[in-house]
Amino acid sequence: MDGVEPGTPCWTDLATPGLDDAKRFYPELFGWTGRVSDEPTAGGYTTFLKGGRAVAGVGPPAAPEQVPIWSTYVATDDADLAATRVEAAGGQVVVSPFDVFEQGRMAVLSDPAGAVFSVWQPMAMRGAELFNAPGSMCWNELVTPDPDRAKEFYALVFGWHPEEQQAGPVTYTGWRCGARIVAGMMPQLEPLPQDLPAYWTVYFAVEDADATAARAAELGGTILVPPRDNPAGRSAALRDPQGALFSITALR
Repeated sequence: MDGVEPGTPCWTDLATPGLDDAKRFYPELFGWTGRVSDEPTAGGYTTFLKGGRAVAGVGPPAAPEQVPIWSTYVATDDADLAATRVEAAGGQVVVSPFDVFEQGRMAVLSDPAGAVFSVWQPMAMRGAELFNAPGSMCWNELVTPDPDRAKEFYALVFGWHPEEQQAGPVTYTGWRCGARIVAGMMPQLEPLPQDLPAYWTVYFAVEDADATAARAAELGGTILVPPRDNPAGRSAALRDPQGALFSITALR
């Protein structure tokens, strides 16, 4: 498989009923431009570009009652097998594997604690074309009340190996896939939002975390966790005007 290796986060997109608002908010925040799908049944799905390269997407929710959410997509060479492994490991298949036109094959899944993620088996569309640069995805992190169960689950589904390190009072877990740490996990430190029993959060790289957080608030978003330093850089947790959670990091 060309592009992102299997077991590695490869794409992110936002499902939101506020499609027009998202197409205003995020380009103003990150300097993105939008490319709307010409497929009549795509519901106006828009690929966000940074410097002409695909970095993320946005589209309407699958169901009217779905809360606005950013999704982490993990690359796979067999979406059907990944869904089978999820069920065998105690998770749920939220949306069974299906083809997205000629772009790829995907499924929406959840782990035993309710954290939702997707898998992407690429065809024409390989995933994001830019990572770890300002305005692009730079990290994916699971926040869960049951880290021990998560370690078993993701090992069975993706072959990830947990590597732990102390980050102050918290034990932080890096997920190793082959030679690389591809994502992270931290335990629930405070009550999670009611609409997120456990969740995967997407981090976007920025030049200046403080300025970007302030700009997000000016544009109608909310600062959930103000910018603070961590080993990777300086990060903040935000919500967009429709309530979708995402994070930003000024990388060291």
